[in-house]
Parts: sequence; C-alpha cells; structure tokens
Amino acid sequence: MSGTNPHNESLSYSGQPEQSPVYLLVWDAPNIDMGLGSLLGGRPDAVHRPRFDAVGRWLIDVARDAVQDGAVPAPEATVFTNVAPGSAEQIRGWVDALRNVGFAVFAKPKLTEDSDVDPDMLDHIRRRRDEGVLDGLVVASADGQNFRELLEELAEEIPVTVLGFHEHAHWAVEHETLDFLDLEDIPGVFRAPLPRVNLDSLPDDGAWLQPYRPLSALVR
Repeated sequence: MSGTNPHNESLSYSGQPEQSPVYLLVWDAPNIDMGLGSLLGGRPDAVHRPRFDAVGRWLIDVARDAVQDGAVPAPEATVFTNVAPGSAEQIRGWVDALRNVGFAVFAKPKLTEDSDVDPDMLDHIRRRRDEGVLDGLVVASADGQNFRELLEELAEEIPVTVLGFHEHAHWAVEHETLDFLDLEDIPGVFRAPLPRVNLDSLPDDGAWLQPYRPLSALVR
C-alpha cells in the first residue's frame, strides 16, 4: 500500500472506493451503552459517557505507530448507532458532536429487534478489507463476540484490537492473536473513574452488586 490520507473529510464512506491506507475504528454504540449500564447498574450519565475526543487522539497515535512502507494510515472512525422512533431530537446533539470531532456516524432506525447495527459494522470492515486499504482495525464493543470470526481472520494479516470492558470480554483478554484494551485505559476517556465493582476485584470488606433491573419487572 502506498500514499497517505491524513484528512478524514476525504475518506469515502459511500460511492467511490477508498484508495489510501486506513486504520479503522468501528464503534458499536448500543453495545457499549449496554456494557456501561451493566457496570454502573443503570443508564450512563454525562460523567460516565466516553469522551470521543480522547478516543480520537488515541486512534491518531495508534495510526502513527502503524507506519508501513513509509506510509502512515489515515485514522478513520465511525460510530454505528440505532435511532428509536421518536428519539431523533434527543440524540441529534450527540450525533453532531461526534461529527464535529471527526467521527462519521452510521445511523439506522430501530424498527424491530433485528434492526441491530452489527451487520452494518461487519459490512464496512469487509468493504475496507476488499478495497485493500485496511492497515489496522479497532472494534469498540463491550464484548466483541459478534465480530469474533472476522476479527480472528483479519488478525492473520493486520493488527486487530478489541476495545471494550474486561468484565465482558474475557475471550478477547486471553486471546492469542487479538489485542485487547479496556476502554477506561484510554487517557481522559471518562471524566471520572467508573465505579467498577465485580467478582474479580472485590474489596476486602465486600461490596454490594446492584440489580440490573427492579424485581417488579418480572411481572410487567
């Protein structure tokens, strides 16, 4: 591969194939939110939502370290998200903020239980691979299990990282060919430490593990 593509605005997300090398990050927003919610015992608030500017700076550094044949791959980042009916106005500011940081956003209506964005993430990864421009890949997902087969295949040729939470991604933490990075290990990604209490890191005097939902939900 040759050439560089340092400006994300020149990346091709539809239409013409990309021709310059990229270091790709795909972010599974529904799954990351679910993982955060399980760690927090409730819906993430502003303090415990990831800062995408910090993620972007980290990806830039990773891409700079991935020089091949004198070419630095362009960092490319896309957040994949569902939009539930009636929620467009609630997330519009978040989507605009992502785009201002330099992230692309793939938004898909959440019409049925099967309207997940996982297939779209896989399609985009395969597109970059088939274009011959994929120099590295980061998949941000709480556990990454839905991407395992493709990631293991790609890891035979390029560096592949699962970015998630070690509580949910034991398979990736212990994997021989994939790298794993806990999201909280990215500098500045959270405004405050996550209140992570789990069976692997219990304090000596014990800890309360909050229910994920109220018991009354059983009869709804």
